[in-house]
Amino acid sequence: MARSSDASRYVANLPFTAHYYFLLNIIEMLWSFNTAFYFISTALLLRTVQHVQPVLAQIPSIKSFTPASSNSNSNFIVDTNIKIVVDSKFANVSSGGSGITLFDFAKTFREDLISIIGLTNISQVQMGPGNISSDATSSTVFLTLGPSNSSNLTLFNGKSTGEGYEFEITEKVYTIRGVEVIGAWWGTRTLLQQVVVSIANGSNSASIPTGLGEDNPGWEIRGFMLDAGRHWFEIPFLADLCTYASFFKINEFHLHASDFIYNPDFLYGADWRDLYTGFRFQPSSNSPIFDLVPELNESWTQDHFTTLQTACSNHGVTIIPEIDTPAHSLVITKWKPELMISGTPDLLNLSYPETIPTLKTIWDEVLPWFSSSEISIGADEYSASLANDYISFVNEMYEYFSSISDHKSIRIWGTNEPSATESINTNVTIQHWWFPGGSIPVQLMDQGYSIINSDQVFLYLDGKFSDGGQFPWTLNVTKLWSGAPGGQGWAPNIFSATDPTNNTSIDNPLLRGSIMALWNDWGNNATTPLEVYYQLAQSLAVFGEKTWAGSGVRESGLTQEEFEEVYPVLNAAAPGQNLNRATGLAQDAVVFNYDTISEFPLETSFETVGPPYTLSFSVKPPSTASSSSSPPLFVGLDSVLYLDSLSFKDPSTNLRYPLGVDIPPDVFTSVEIHATVNYTYALLNRSSSESSSPLYWTSNLDIWGEYMQVVNMSFAAPSYIIGLNGFTGELANVSLRLGE
Repeated sequence: MARSSDASRYVANLPFTAHYYFLLNIIEMLWSFNTAFYFISTALLLRTVQHVQPVLAQIPSIKSFTPASSNSNSNFIVDTNIKIVVDSKFANVSSGGSGITLFDFAKTFREDLISIIGLTNISQVQMGPGNISSDATSSTVFLTLGPSNSSNLTLFNGKSTGEGYEFEITEKVYTIRGVEVIGAWWGTRTLLQQVVVSIANGSNSASIPTGLGEDNPGWEIRGFMLDAGRHWFEIPFLADLCTYASFFKINEFHLHASDFIYNPDFLYGADWRDLYTGFRFQPSSNSPIFDLVPELNESWTQDHFTTLQTACSNHGVTIIPEIDTPAHSLVITKWKPELMISGTPDLLNLSYPETIPTLKTIWDEVLPWFSSSEISIGADEYSASLANDYISFVNEMYEYFSSISDHKSIRIWGTNEPSATESINTNVTIQHWWFPGGSIPVQLMDQGYSIINSDQVFLYLDGKFSDGGQFPWTLNVTKLWSGAPGGQGWAPNIFSATDPTNNTSIDNPLLRGSIMALWNDWGNNATTPLEVYYQLAQSLAVFGEKTWAGSGVRESGLTQEEFEEVYPVLNAAAPGQNLNRATGLAQDAVVFNYDTISEFPLETSFETVGPPYTLSFSVKPPSTASSSSSPPLFVGLDSVLYLDSLSFKDPSTNLRYPLGVDIPPDVFTSVEIHATVNYTYALLNRSSSESSSPLYWTSNLDIWGEYMQVVNMSFAAPSYIIGLNGFTGELANVSLRLGE
């Protein structure tokens, strides 16, 4: 990442994608703006938002805010003298089972505030009595807990929630009172967004209107699922996703941690063992399930996972781990082939005596890793002809998890297994995803089941490419604002875009909320981790609005236009991570420029630079060098560039993407690499008569074993080290500039 201390305040690429295909050119333009420029250009738009709402627009929208006085221009000022004080009575109260205290959240809030406003000398968090005076000498943020002053901080179904909070803003004190610790945490996200939008609106320092407000989510579950079973992801990237999602009040991260790449020619033939499989939890070497893990370098140890879980908990996000059985279980049958149904290696034989005990052994090994009160056992797409075996399995697993020391609950993907004699225990939460072959959620709720909405029509994405264009590149903003029956907006109570009888009311007590999903059906070579972020960035923000505020429920809810105006500003400033790989430099700035480089390796100040960018250089390989064994030419946190076939490598997966170009020795070849979030291409010898047409880095995807699909690849600039040890050629005119 950029070494600049305040790099997260700025961005050279703004992931703002409402309609991927229709607005592609506009998106590319928005991505090319840096934050400072964009703040100025959007100031008038944000003032328009203020006229619509009683407080600065943010994502998700807050429930209500009453200004201190219609004639008052008083404001709470955030500057270098600001103090953060935690009510000493509640400082050590923790959030649920995470162990994160109010004081812990306050320290994270301080770090986030510093990253947004760039004031590194903000004093450390203090503890104090619960009587902060409104005539304090300097601006003070006061975090406390307590019962609501109204009876309105409940979910839409009337159930109580600890995620609610009230805030009172005077000229000197900004008080956040959470119903529980997690409520106070969400209150700090509101304050941070108010600071961001205030600065964007033209204030020299953040200036927040005084008054009273209250806020709470409409649903208890507001989550996103990432398919990490088919695509490997490293812990720092996953932790950054948690941090980013938290800024938009997403509270769950569903981690699909086991699966395989589907190809029927392999699966149902002699080569089924050759299919890619993933099981991401790496047990200790003396564990009875150690050999279950197919690739140790693509798995997380318990310490790794604890690091991730803590990072997410520190930002109010709970990880829901999933091991998918009894279907999607090829990774298990590779390990123990005797457990499979003959002829269908991805399905476990539940009638085989050792199958369920083996699954319990797997869970016994990894269950102590998980701090969440719920886990997912998958349980989707099993054979309908084995309905009774399937239902008995789910119920037995429910009893198993209920009997263990911390009494974990389970979730399953929604299926419709026909049985005249058996039914799944109604204490199992069902995650609906598909009509018509899957479960019908309104019928299940009528039968007493709790439901999570993950319907694929509204909420599914697939890494980079969707077969037949079934799913969008990012969640379709227009569909979420007007794609429900009657042209209404989507919310977790909407399961069908066309049939109102398959939808329910917002106050249904058995509707727990919603989880959007990004699948990686095509595996590691389809996307880099950052490309996955590009798909999730705006999707998480719009999803946060709709699962917190619903559609047409609150007058303060955002319109699509308001969302699209404020999202790029908030995305650019989201604290605690730098997934945009921003540099802190102005639009079209030169990151570095070297006429000649006399000694290798050369280290720069930027570990990685996100698109759009242009990397230019002239290279003269030595005649004695073998390009196939040459060291990297450019190295960065997210990518490595080799002379061999001008190949990019993704360090997280170690996969190479060759351009198919060999650079001749003993002569200089000029190379320009242009990148956006959608593609990366090269121009060779652009200034000469031998100049080439754009050459794009691509990947070839196997789509269900039915056809191959070529897709473009986007790479961050490998900007950290130029000419790793061993490079003996010559480099000249090396330049990295922001913008395509």
